[in-house]
Amino acid sequence: MLIHPTAVIDKKAELDSTVHVGAYTVIEKGVRIGAGTRIEPHAVIAGLTTIGAGNVVGSFTSIGTPPQDLGYAGEPTQLIIGDQNNIREYTSIHRGTAKGGGKTIIGDHNLFMAYCHIGHDCHVASHVIMANVATLAGHVEVSEHVSIGGLVAVHQFCRIGSYAYIGGMSGISLDVAPFMIVTGTRSRMRVSGINKVGLRRHGFSKEIISRLDQAFRILFRSPDLLQADALALVREELPDCAEVESLVHFLETSKRGVAKRTED
Repeated sequence: MLIHPTAVIDKKAELDSTVHVGAYTVIEKGVRIGAGTRIEPHAVIAGLTTIGAGNVVGSFTSIGTPPQDLGYAGEPTQLIIGDQNNIREYTSIHRGTAKGGGKTIIGDHNLFMAYCHIGHDCHVASHVIMANVATLAGHVEVSEHVSIGGLVAVHQFCRIGSYAYIGGMSGISLDVAPFMIVTGTRSRMRVSGINKVGLRRHGFSKEIISRLDQAFRILFRSPDLLQADALALVREELPDCAEVESLVHFLETSKRGVAKRTED
């Protein structure tokens, strides 16, 4: 039995013939679900929500429900979820707002552990891990291969760069540069260094990791250098490295400011 008889599915929802739907699940008009996706019991999937193939949506999740935004007036905004995501129990993911671009977007192969929250207009790339009770406020951008620890809260409009690691119980109110390990709260946010273990696990060469470490020391541990001068020095001393250039570009384009404190 692919669809449990107690599930409530609107006739205008579009489900692939291979979708599994558990007991007491509610799927509203406008929802589209791709092949092989499994919806566990008691899930609620609402609004203009598109879910791709091969996902698992856990029990008691709230997917595509209205944004928690006082300016939201019922506009037909969207939530778009890619393929092969594992969305565990009690997770909530809200659709976008008209003023925020109208879309919350989730990539592929992500793991959102129990009680995670992804707010309106967030863009989460692929291969992201959010541990239990990690929370993204509205308009947060998370790049690929990011790991976010349990009970982490990320302030609205922050950006998290690729391959960054955020330690558990941190409060993130500034942008987190790619490849970095960050822990702590706003007044004590601390950048420990390059996420060397994560980079090695993802196949980065010793040379690239070494170059990123050199860039880190110039950009984060040279208090006598203005940022513009530090960025120019990195480009001069570490040319022709795409990873270093992406780090430099991230710092150059930050609007909120980047977490840079390296000592207590």
